[in-house]
Amino acid sequence: MAPKVLISDKLSPTAVDIFRNRGIEVTYEPDLGKDKDKLAEMIGDFDGLAIRSATKVTDKLLEKAGNLKVIGRAGIGVDNVDVPTATKKGVIVMNTPFGNSITTAEHAIAMMFSVARQIPAADVSTQAGKWEKNKFMGAEITGKTLGVIGCGNIGSIVAARGIGLSMRVIAFDPFLSVDRALELGVEKVELDELFRRADVLTMHTPLTDKTRNIVDAAAIEKMKDGVIIINCARGGLIVEEDLRAALDSGKVGGAGIDVFSEEPAKENVLFGAPNLVCTPHLGAATSEAQENVALQVAEQMSDYLLTGAVTNALNMPSISAEEAPRLTPFAKLAEQLGSFAGQLTETGLKGVRVEYEGDVAEMNIRALTSAALTGLMRPLLQDVNAVSAPAIARERGIAVEEVRREQRGAYENYIRLTVITERQERSVAGTVFTDGKPRVIQVKGINMEAELGDHMLYVTNEDKPGFIGKLGTTLGEAGVNIATFNLGRDARGGEAICLVEIDEPVSPDVLNAVNALPLVTQVKLLSF
Repeated sequence: MAPKVLISDKLSPTAVDIFRNRGIEVTYEPDLGKDKDKLAEMIGDFDGLAIRSATKVTDKLLEKAGNLKVIGRAGIGVDNVDVPTATKKGVIVMNTPFGNSITTAEHAIAMMFSVARQIPAADVSTQAGKWEKNKFMGAEITGKTLGVIGCGNIGSIVAARGIGLSMRVIAFDPFLSVDRALELGVEKVELDELFRRADVLTMHTPLTDKTRNIVDAAAIEKMKDGVIIINCARGGLIVEEDLRAALDSGKVGGAGIDVFSEEPAKENVLFGAPNLVCTPHLGAATSEAQENVALQVAEQMSDYLLTGAVTNALNMPSISAEEAPRLTPFAKLAEQLGSFAGQLTETGLKGVRVEYEGDVAEMNIRALTSAALTGLMRPLLQDVNAVSAPAIARERGIAVEEVRREQRGAYENYIRLTVITERQERSVAGTVFTDGKPRVIQVKGINMEAELGDHMLYVTNEDKPGFIGKLGTTLGEAGVNIATFNLGRDARGGEAICLVEIDEPVSPDVLNAVNALPLVTQVKLLSF
């Protein structure tokens, strides 16, 4: 029986043609995504669901999707898909990360010119029969400093366009190496320096815990008077109330906003502010981009449904059907090791070394390295997946080294990931036991054994008597339930590490209380 795909949003007819030409039965209901009840009634009959942003794939919808195998998002963002629930249900979530990069970059440049020259307001005034040349005195772009937050696929295109306009380009991106910055012709800077120096600030980063509200009142206070702010990336990067106050006061000279904290933005605190240009999330809205992402998502979904090939999946490494049973637990281990290191990495990445020893060295290590890079970069780049991770690493000039070795130690298989930053090297190693479950067996050269749960407290401290009791008491008094307690040290009285599995994430107050304990050198909440 032919696989069945439902398209519940407006996609290019190209997508429909590709599915049908590949022998897949396709139902095209472009307005169905707006009717969640009807969609829930229909979804149970389909193997694949192709969407854009209108369809909300919630846990409730996934409960009804008994036959669903793959969700394809024509575009980058998957904010409208409950990826964790889809993963638990065994549903692959794919996106098309590179189909609309140029379109979005061009929109950011267009917004910059629109704000700098006050084009929308001047157009309205002129068509109203006024002739207010003195009112719309603009600013030149040439020679100005363009600050780019996030210099990945889209950000690097914006940077190149800025250089072509004779602008000085500075960039903040934790994954951007010095060598890659030189190749792009941009100057790599820290975030505070970018705030101080930029005449125009443009954002091209995903919305994560680290980037949410990255532009707030405190950040704006550091900026030049009259700075122009552009956001064509994600709503939530800017505290909209703070931007409105800065526009009203003149601290911010103008802003171009394509994305909002709540969409559709029928009302917003920014509306009516002086020298504000707004568009309704048009960054990817060109015929070329829509055609590209429609073609890509249809091809990717068809490949998976017909052959089992996985491309651009956010929740599964690229593994063939033959390799899957043996490779999957090692892919999970590699991703966990990457995530462990990524959540502890605070400075720019220069390189990554992944060492494979024993039986695992004979496997498809390309997929394993992709899984490791995915885990490493996901804390800052939530849209990264096992396919795009190597390309993103190359874009940012991150050197990736793979090492294969025969078994030398006690473990039949062994993976060690070393992160090389501008300040230090940090390594974490693990293995897969016969039960198929990954274990962390070494952190920073300190031996231990820990199975990683959903929420882990990472605590480093001086090895002195009584510390473990004080840590347990502090967590107990805070109502934190401990599932497992894993310990290791480099030497008696030296550096020690505690990996504590807890049932729920803890508040900043609890982290501060642990950090205040004598002998503690670092505390971090890790999530897997």
